[in-house]
Amino acid sequence: MKRTRILVTVLAALALLSSSCGTSDKVASVSITAVNGTGGFDNLVGIGGTLQLQVMANYTSGKQIDETNWSTYTVTPFGTDDSVPGIPLPSPPQTVTINATGMMTAVQPAYCTWINLNTPAQPAWYLTGYYSVTAKYHNFTSQPIFIGVASAAPSSGTSCGPS
Repeated sequence: MKRTRILVTVLAALALLSSSCGTSDKVASVSITAVNGTGGFDNLVGIGGTLQLQVMANYTSGKQIDETNWSTYTVTPFGTDDSVPGIPLPSPPQTVTINATGMMTAVQPAYCTWINLNTPAQPAWYLTGYYSVTAKYHNFTSQPIFIGVASAAPSSGTSCGPS
């Protein structure tokens, strides 16, 4: 009697396991965001200013898993530094760093990638340059996220960028 019960239990367990055969949950895409970011253009304010990035692996089942610490990052500069008008942002980037945990930091030399097209009292900020950041996890590359830098005074002598 006991052997029959054990055999039935084993067969029932195998039937449950085999019922999920043929289905798989695979990474479908990877996305990158700034934690507590604006969802558009984010900003590094001041020397030492930081922005934590987060990389999510999006699976075919709909689940998402944080893969920030297992991703690699590419930072590409575009545009100019407004603290010295017309100077292109250096490549490779020298005014920002990004570590293995996705923490982006503004470092020396200081830059300002913003220009105020209005008055100091009512600023209308416009990006003259930015850093495009993508994350790679396995064979998937995320969409870019765009980061402005406000670590130096702009050529106008007022503040640099939204804070």
